[in-house]
Amino acid sequence: MLNEREKEIAAIAASVADHCQLCLGVHIEKAKNPDITEVDMERIFKIANTISSKGDENMMDFA
Repeated sequence: MLNEREKEIAAIAASVADHCQLCLGVHIEKAKNPDITEVDMERIFKIANTISSKGDENMMDFA
């Protein structure tokens, strides 16, 4: 079972990977409760962007 901090980290990463600005804003606000730091956010964004970019690249190759 994920704790609240882990859930928000996953939600932030999913929002970035899905390019959902509304979702990202909501989850960044919620992340303040489980105390996710700016350093954590930078790491989450970097990982999510890498996953999203690679997924986009793979889809273009497939298409």
